[in-house]
Amino acid sequence: MKFTRFSNNGETMYGVLEGEKITRLSGDFLQGNAEKLNEVYSLQDVQLLPPVIPGKIIAIGLNYVKHAEESNKPIPEEPMMFMVSPSAVVGQDDQVILPTLDHRIDYEAELAIVIGQEAKGVKKDEALSFVFGYTCANDISDRDLQKKDIQYTRAKSFHTFKPLGPVIETSLDPNNVEIKLFINGDVRQHSNTNDLIHNVETIIEKVTEVMTLYPGDVILSGTPSGVGPLHPGDLIEVTIEGIGVLKNTVQG
Repeated sequence: MKFTRFSNNGETMYGVLEGEKITRLSGDFLQGNAEKLNEVYSLQDVQLLPPVIPGKIIAIGLNYVKHAEESNKPIPEEPMMFMVSPSAVVGQDDQVILPTLDHRIDYEAELAIVIGQEAKGVKKDEALSFVFGYTCANDISDRDLQKKDIQYTRAKSFHTFKPLGPVIETSLDPNNVEIKLFINGDVRQHSNTNDLIHNVETIIEKVTEVMTLYPGDVILSGTPSGVGPLHPGDLIEVTIEGIGVLKNTVQG
C-alpha cells in the first residue's frame, strides 16, 4: 500500500493512494489504528507533504561500491552511520534552496527506510518486521563543508536538504529495487539496491545496536555512483521502483 500525508485547504491529512485517488484515513497510519473514511480526493487537487516527519534521521555513507570508488574512500567494513537534522525534510514539489552558490552542493538518490515500531538490539533475521515501509530520499550535501568539517552533520542538515516522498510503500523488497536520479530529464544515477554493500537488514541491526529507533524514524540507506552538483533551476527526479517519483526544483 502507498501511504501519504497531504494538505487540502490548509488541513493536514493522512491517506492511502490508489491510482490517482487518495482515500483519507482517520489518523496517522504510523499509529496502526487508522481506518479508511468515506472521503476521496484527486491527487491533482491536493498538496503532497513529506510522508513522515522523522524524530531522527540516520544516514549510511559509502554503501555502494562504485560510490565509494568515485569518492576515493575505502569500503566500510560496517555501515558507516551519521545523523542529520529532521528540520531539513521537505516533500514533493518543494523547492531545494541552495544557501550559497560558492560551494559544490550535490544530489544523492537514496532508498529511505521508515521505521514502524520501537526497535532496539534487533537481529537481521527479524529486522524487516520493524519497518513500516520505504520512500524516496535525496540526501543533498554541501561537499565544501564536508571537507572542512571532516564529518557530515552540518553539510547535510540545511533547510530543504532532505526531500522525502512522494509516498511510503509498504509492499517492497528493499534489497532489489531499481533506483534512478534525473536532472532536467537526464539520467545521472542508475543502480539497484541489490548492489548495497550492507543490505537493509544489516543496516537496521547495526543501527539498533547503538540507538533505539521509534515509529517514524528514517534511515537513509546510501547513494549509488553518479553524484554531482546542483544548480539553480534544476529539476530533480528521484525514481525508485515500486514507490514512485520524488520531484523537486532548485532555487538559488
